[in-house]
Amino acid sequence: MHSALGLMKERRFLPLFITQFLGAFNDNLFKQMMVYFVTYHVLHNPRAEFGFTAIATAISLVPFFLLSALAGQLADTHDKSRIIRIVKTAEILIMIGGGSGLVLARYGFTSVGIGMMLAAVLALGVHSTFFGPIKYAILPQHLDSDDVLGGTGLIEASTYLAVLLGTIAAGWLSVDAAALGAVTLAVVGRLVAGRVPPAPRAGARLEINFNPFSSSLRLVNATMHIPRLFLAICSISFFWMIGAIVIATFPPLVKNILFADQRVASTLNALFSIGIAIGSVAINRMLRGRVSARFAPASVIVMGGLFVIFSMLMRAWPAPESGHLYNWIEFAALPRTLPLVATLMAIAVTGGMFVVPLYAFLTTTVTRDQTARTVAANNVVNSGAMVIGLLMVIALAALGVSPLGTLLVVAAMCLGAAWLAQKLHEACD
Repeated sequence: MHSALGLMKERRFLPLFITQFLGAFNDNLFKQMMVYFVTYHVLHNPRAEFGFTAIATAISLVPFFLLSALAGQLADTHDKSRIIRIVKTAEILIMIGGGSGLVLARYGFTSVGIGMMLAAVLALGVHSTFFGPIKYAILPQHLDSDDVLGGTGLIEASTYLAVLLGTIAAGWLSVDAAALGAVTLAVVGRLVAGRVPPAPRAGARLEINFNPFSSSLRLVNATMHIPRLFLAICSISFFWMIGAIVIATFPPLVKNILFADQRVASTLNALFSIGIAIGSVAINRMLRGRVSARFAPASVIVMGGLFVIFSMLMRAWPAPESGHLYNWIEFAALPRTLPLVATLMAIAVTGGMFVVPLYAFLTTTVTRDQTARTVAANNVVNSGAMVIGLLMVIALAALGVSPLGTLLVVAAMCLGAAWLAQKLHEACD
């Protein structure tokens, strides 16, 4: 068994880690730049800002729901490293289109630019749908069994560290620089992807079902009958339903409740990502490489309590002069800022501790020739749960529930996630 960080010296892991990191960074840089630009420079209505964020998130989920089954079948019947190279080549074209949309919107062609950006978000959803099963399913082929949890934790941590840097970059770069950077990083990612070692299929070639609806239904049915997989996927999906609500709520909340500018929003998002990365690595040490849900129920219960504290800290937040938004220096000087940031990071740490072991269940419960399809089935259910979460957000807004009230709903939902995780722990440990 290697230490988790010791895997970073191995060619069987490092190129995949870098490829995943650059892809997640690029995806987040583009999406966050789009959301910040539209929220802070195009729309000037809290409900419209909230609606745009929810719509953009929903568009990105459509490919996961429709194409995850196909992605899993292809990954389990073809060389996974070859699919990675194809997907990373497509990313270059997507970023050229999306970056062009950003620039057009920046220079006054708002409708065309936003249309091109949303099309790029949809294409990035397709990109992530085909890459997502591979980044986890390839690990059991390249790593020893007692290194899989550590590798999973590093992949998860790399995702959130990439979100961290992508979020910071989106808040501080100009639109032109972000567009050029997205294309450049896509090219670099494709070059690194060429170093990922071969990962040929581990079983018989599958007969591919190209019907997105029947293939998805069959895939989920073939996976969810295994009790520990059923509980792991339900727990992960409940977590991402919560995540979808928070993602849709956060940018308008920062602007309209905390009265802070886009750089503050990007920094808070970045700090959240640091917390998840810390939790992802810490749980591996706590479990000593063993795949277990032992700490998951307590982690998500604590997370729910922290959401309540987070909501309370934002109540009666001091408003600046009319029309002014706090910059980072002004925001940091407020008395409540330090406890607010500490609570936000604690939420993220407990979230990372909750979800990482659950992903490890997906790749260690089934044989190697079924891992990609298992992750794909998880993605189908996850995307459905996230759509439900977004619909809940829209319904709550229509009922007049404030973003702070929505956070209390999230806190209550954490109890459901804890119940599912406890059931998984009882079934497997």
